[in-house]
Amino acid sequence: MSVRRLGVFGGTFDPPHLGHLAIAEWARDALRLDRVLFVPAGQPPHKRGRRLTPVRHRLAMIRLAVRGNRAFQVSTWELDRRGLSFTVDTLEHLARPRGLELYLLVGADSLDDFRTWKRPEAILALARLAVAGRPGSGSRGERWAKGTGRVDWIGNPEVGVSSTLVRDRVRGGQSCRYLVPDPVWRYVEKHRLYRS
Repeated sequence: MSVRRLGVFGGTFDPPHLGHLAIAEWARDALRLDRVLFVPAGQPPHKRGRRLTPVRHRLAMIRLAVRGNRAFQVSTWELDRRGLSFTVDTLEHLARPRGLELYLLVGADSLDDFRTWKRPEAILALARLAVAGRPGSGSRGERWAKGTGRVDWIGNPEVGVSSTLVRDRVRGGQSCRYLVPDPVWRYVEKHRLYRS
C-alpha cells in the first residue's frame, strides 16, 4: 500500500494504553490516514530528570500494543539516535520523501504547551496538527490554533486513561487490565514493571 497521508504519534508510551490506540484509530478514520506511525521517544526533553522505563521494555510494549492493526507501525528512529528527541527533527526526517502529507497526533494537553516546543513554526510547516480531546485540556491552545489554519480536531470521545494512571495503579497493586492491551498487561506483569 502506498502511503500518502501519514499520522505521526510520538510519546514515551510508558506504558502504551488503550487511550493511545483509540486516539490513533480515531485519527486514522477521521483524517483518512493511510498509516499511523508510533514513534517512541528516546530522551524526551520535557521529561528530563524523570526516570523512564528502559527503552527495550517501552519498545517491546508498543510493538505488542499495535500488533494486529495493519495500519499501525512502530518507528525506532528516535530510539536509535543520540541526544534529546525533538519532534521537529523527526518530522524533518520523515518529510524527506516528497508527496507525503504528515499529520502530527497530539493530545489537547500538548496543544496547550505547543508554542513552548522547539521550533513550533517549523513543525506546523512540516505537518498538520491532529488534536485529540483530553479531559480538562485544550482551552489555552484552541484560540491560537484556530489562527494557524494547520490544526484539525479529530472529534474523539475523551478518554481519561493515562500512562501515569497505569503506573500508579500498578504501584498500588491494582489491576490495569482493560486500561492497556492484554499483551501489554501480561508483559508488565512478567517483567514486574512499575513496581515500587
